This record gives sequence, structure tokens and C-alpha cells, in this order.
Amino acid sequence: MSVVLLALMSAISPTVPAVHPGSAGSAGSASAMSASAGRWHAWSATTHLPASVRGTSPSGARVTYLLAGAARETSCRRAFRPAALRMLRGCVTALLATYTDVTQTYVVTAGVTVLARPGAARATAGIPPGATAEVRVRRLRALVRPLAVPGGPAERFGAHQCLTGFAVASGDGRVVATAAGYADGRPYRRGTQVAPRLADGARLIARALHRDLPR
Repeated sequence: MSVVLLALMSAISPTVPAVHPGSAGSAGSASAMSASAGRWHAWSATTHLPASVRGTSPSGARVTYLLAGAARETSCRRAFRPAALRMLRGCVTALLATYTDVTQTYVVTAGVTVLARPGAARATAGIPPGATAEVRVRRLRALVRPLAVPGGPAERFGAHQCLTGFAVASGDGRVVATAAGYADGRPYRRGTQVAPRLADGARLIARALHRDLPR
């Protein structure tokens, strides 16, 4: 099991052992991250955050998520929760954007970053450059901060409305984490059942944005 997967899961369940930095393979990963981070800043925000994300639902139906709004480039501390920052060593800057499905039922905030510091290799050691690790996060309130967008279906999306999420990280330092909830503002409560399409939306957007990040 990869280090990133373990680190993410440790934010969800205390039964997973803590991950210790300094694993083998850091030097090669650090070199790949430095190159990737340089290209990240050379691309426009619209490259990282497309106006729409298309995919298929678990039933095979076509689905589309539309960009509701995006924040200016911000610090990782403002974009991610402390549990995520413990994984994202070397994270300096990030982008936040919120998407809604075309029915305006679901909202998904994505936190996007490319780790820039050489020490960031500690966070993704064990994942070969270009390879990815994915994890379903059941209580993503601990990982990415939701971005509410006034005047639309995402205006009520706050910290208490995050029900689920997904995260994708790769050996070259590219990371996307998502937090998903309902546009009607219903809060997370212990035992809340997550609709398959909500969980799928969190996964779809994380995978799509991660796939299209510059390398």
C-alpha cells in the first residue's frame, strides 16, 4: 500500500499506523516534482479548472459538472485541512474550485496542487513518477476546505456540509482532493448515507482534474 494512501487513510481512521517520512526513492520523486511544479505555474487557471467536467455515472448515464466558481491562488493552509497538510509536505500554493451537477443537486469542491519543494518527496515516496494512488474519503471535512460560491447552488456549501470525497496523488507531486455535498445545505451527521452519485461525482472530478494537470 502506498505512503499517500496510508497517509490519507490515517486522517480517517485512527487504526491505520502513522506514516514516517524519509522512505527510499525520494531523490527521483523530488526531481520530477520540481519540473512538474514549474509547468504548473506556467499554465493558466482555466487549464487546471475547466468550465465543465464530463463523465459517466455508476449506471452508465452521461453526467456533466459545471464550474460554479473558483478562488484565487491561495496558500495550502487555507485550501486544505490540517490532516491533509500533514500529507502534503512541500505544498506551497493551491487552487480551489467548486463544481455543481447540471441538476444543481450536488456540489463538489476540488483542491488542486503540485508539490514544489524537494522535501515533498517524503509525501509521495513509494509511488513511481507517473503512477497514481487513489482513495475514497468518507469524512473529507478533514482534508479539503469547501468553497462556497455566492448567488448559486454552491452558496450553502460549508464545512458542515461535506459528506464524502476522493483524493488522487501521484509520484510526481500532483494532488487533487475533493469534498462533496448537497446543494440544499444539508449538514453531515454521523450515519448519513451517501448517495452513489454524490460519491461518484467526488471521484469523477478528482480523477479528471488530476489527469489533466501539467506534467
